[in-house]
Amino acid sequence: MSADVGYVLLAILMLLLCSALARCGYLLLGDFFPLPESVRRAFRYAPVAALVGIIVPDVLSWHPGSLPEVDARLPAVIIAAWIMWRTRSALATIGTGMLVLLALRWLAG
Repeated sequence: MSADVGYVLLAILMLLLCSALARCGYLLLGDFFPLPESVRRAFRYAPVAALVGIIVPDVLSWHPGSLPEVDARLPAVIIAAWIMWRTRSALATIGTGMLVLLALRWLAG
């Protein structure tokens, strides 16, 4: 094994260790270090923030110096969000969003 391969394997192992400690640290030590209620309340918004961080840049993609590009994805996301708000059904949300997106793309040609 060359020195380069050993270095890469060591780097991968160290990243694995850091990731495992960061992800499992609270599960292992949570009983000894309870989180304050304010932090617990803040963590409730983490999934929503992650989804917004993934979806918004994809739906409203823009380049520096220009306005966001709006295509069929924006109305599909708005309608899917409304369906989620009304039904609280992930399956209905995904199905409706995809049907609206496909219909709008078909209509646009």
